[in-house]
Amino acid sequence: MTRLYRGRFAPSPTGPLHFGSLLAALASWLDARAHQGVWLVRMEDLDPPREVPGAAQQIISALAVHGLESDEPVLYQSQRLPAYDLQLEQLRARDLLYPCSCNRQRLHQLGRVYDRHCLAQPPSATASTALRLRLPSPDTPIRFVDAIQGPQQQIPAQDFGDTILKRKDGLHAYQLAVVVDDIYQGITHVVRGADLLEVSARQHVLFEILQATPPHWAHIPVINNLSGQKLSKQNHAPALDLSRPTYNLFHALRLLGQQPPETLLAADIATLLSWGVTHWHIQQVPRRPHCTDPLFSH
Repeated sequence: MTRLYRGRFAPSPTGPLHFGSLLAALASWLDARAHQGVWLVRMEDLDPPREVPGAAQQIISALAVHGLESDEPVLYQSQRLPAYDLQLEQLRARDLLYPCSCNRQRLHQLGRVYDRHCLAQPPSATASTALRLRLPSPDTPIRFVDAIQGPQQQIPAQDFGDTILKRKDGLHAYQLAVVVDDIYQGITHVVRGADLLEVSARQHVLFEILQATPPHWAHIPVINNLSGQKLSKQNHAPALDLSRPTYNLFHALRLLGQQPPETLLAADIATLLSWGVTHWHIQQVPRRPHCTDPLFSH
């Protein structure tokens, strides 16, 4: 039985919406609408030190200005902490969790794959520790086909190792929260930036460990600034100009490979979005990890 399409856009409230985020939001919205599906907004507000007061509402308002509104109430991860703790306890009961006291310096020296030092030599009870997932089959390849970037494969033991699910500072890790919430919200399709393609395999395997069906993945190119850095709040990406939503959406469609006619620059938002849904072909999205647009890559 085919599941009803349920997609989502999940920004972090670390600043106002910028063009790179609009690109991801629009792509996920178009794919959901083209499949007569549901589109949700989830606020990933799990890291208070990085959050900007008022940014969550600014993002929601900016999306609305562009005609992109969640079909269900916005889910805030900060209100889901008990669900994450419950999942950690269930993993602990299955012997799939262990404490790790390794410091940043040691982890940096190891590179991207953890060597299970703290699984072999457990830290003392008084040590400050993170919690890692003990992968039951670290040598088994994780394979999936990305709708844009094509076939993907990673071997956990070689490519990422045991993932941290709860940080030393007590905050729940993104890798845990995103999977738990995708399961909770019944997400079937994830359309997002290609900067997250690398972590998709570790999320994919966590879905399987939690006995849930992984979503279909699709990763669009991310926008780089003129210095070659990802257009992001961390790299001081400018906020969207909310006075010209049609212009913003038109250029987002163009970068997504959808070839909107110039006449749509004079159209209203509803007409532009309707054209986008009718003509949406995910196969036309460029198959590359990043791109630069002089109009928005400042």
